[in-house]
Amino acid sequence: MDRAQPQARLQPMDVTSLKAVLSEWRSHLLPSRFEKAQQATPHSIQIGLRSLEGIHWLELSWQAEAARVHSVDAPPRIGDGSTLAQQLQHSLRGLALGSISQAGWDRVVELGFSRRPGEAIERTLVVELMGRHSNLLLLDQTRQAIALARQVKPQQSRLRPIGTGDPYQPPPPLTGEPPHSGETMASWQRRLSLLPLPLGQALASAYQGMSPALIQQLLPADWQGLGVEELTASQWHQLWQHWQGWLGCIEAEGFAWQQNGGGYRCWPALSTPEKAPLAINQAMAAYYGNHLDQQRLVQRRHQLGQTLQRAAEREAREAQAQQALLEAVPESDTMQQQADALLSQRQPSRQCVDTAQKLYKRARKLRRSVAAITPRLELHHQRLAALENSLTFLEQASTIPEIEGLQQELQGLLGSGSKGKALPGRRDRKLGAPAQPEPLQVQSLGGLAVQVGRNHRQNEWISFKQARRGDLWFHAQELPGSHVVLKASEGMATDEDLQTAADLAAHFSRGRGNSRVPVVMVPIEDLQRIPGAAPGTVRHRQAEQLWGEPGRALSLLAAQKP
Repeated sequence: MDRAQPQARLQPMDVTSLKAVLSEWRSHLLPSRFEKAQQATPHSIQIGLRSLEGIHWLELSWQAEAARVHSVDAPPRIGDGSTLAQQLQHSLRGLALGSISQAGWDRVVELGFSRRPGEAIERTLVVELMGRHSNLLLLDQTRQAIALARQVKPQQSRLRPIGTGDPYQPPPPLTGEPPHSGETMASWQRRLSLLPLPLGQALASAYQGMSPALIQQLLPADWQGLGVEELTASQWHQLWQHWQGWLGCIEAEGFAWQQNGGGYRCWPALSTPEKAPLAINQAMAAYYGNHLDQQRLVQRRHQLGQTLQRAAEREAREAQAQQALLEAVPESDTMQQQADALLSQRQPSRQCVDTAQKLYKRARKLRRSVAAITPRLELHHQRLAALENSLTFLEQASTIPEIEGLQQELQGLLGSGSKGKALPGRRDRKLGAPAQPEPLQVQSLGGLAVQVGRNHRQNEWISFKQARRGDLWFHAQELPGSHVVLKASEGMATDEDLQTAADLAAHFSRGRGNSRVPVVMVPIEDLQRIPGAAPGTVRHRQAEQLWGEPGRALSLLAAQKP
């Protein structure tokens, strides 16, 4: 079901990138006044701080695989009613951010809040970025915890349990030597040479702050497997230069964002390019936002795919049961004949009469059931077709809003029945009025608009609400997929326009993996909605057949991508 492309592995925020983010914060956020807190996700909090430049929003996350801090664009209002957000709102109201600290090579940030800049700290917001041990804590002036993102019970950590009211204890000290620019090359080389390990492992064991990403940035690609005993004098000198460049960048705070394959780096290889305010923070937010959006997309697609698959299997079973009942109807004639034979005896016994009456009754019931079974069977087939369409839409969904649209449609697709579900096409009034559909719209080679439905509501909207006399409707022949409407009412459609629409219908169908797909073309006035069926379920009279090429549509979409 899940056909998402494999993603590059997420690069965790290390102490170098953390120092880069905090360097920008100190330049733009000190001093600033606390305005608002909201919990956007179960593992992150957003706080708004107002400075002379305006309001800045920070995201503080303790998510195990993506623990991070950085600024974000003004977010939508969401999650301000969570317990943690309310605790921060109450405790930090009226206070000013007066200090941003991060000691040594620990990935621990402390934001100090006071009544006025320069006065004693009254509240401290601590963010610990330590993988699955990450946490966020609010401390009072005595450094006791008054709010936490996650309680750490004694059975979870004998070394450092913490709950509300407990005094704050910093994380255990790091192993290894703190890097410093005052160390000589001889001392540095001797420290690394004492460890008979590959060079990367030796760096990580000997010094603090050595993340896998930083080690890759320090070492040339062809050095990754070298042992410390294999380095030549010139290689030691080259590595020393990289080491000193990294330390010099940190001490001078000469940070700059650079894309680095599937990851990033925050210290420049050569010189520090000119940068906009909070440029590293903005790039960091985009990097983690895009990656986590893709993770959520894969998870949501998988979850909804399982739900749709189970619903389709259930509908198929119920359709088979109804079909079995329908196939049993011809047996009524046999039962009728058996009953006639029993009553045709010269002196039928009482038992024969009772048996004949039961056979007559069953025969009549079977004949009457045809009127009920046939529409039920048709309804199950309609639901199955709609669910197959949903699975196709889901496979091709590329954004979370597209998946959310399919999720909202699911209740309607399941239809009504003995379990009391809503009829197809009905909308739960509690959900409120749905937003106006936003189908995909592209331009044909001849300049005409072409609309593509990406779910059932969009199919319905472009085919019946937006379509005008003269428009042309396209759909992959006998395959689940999108409705495509060529707006031929706006101008004369050329053969190239027709081919574009056919290609798009082929691409947005279950047959997109084929080189060519049969596509039907129908004038919009010959299209009819099937009453009582799910939105976007149509029938049509005679249609013209074309051949669409999904690959050609892909090229067109890539060319028109903004």
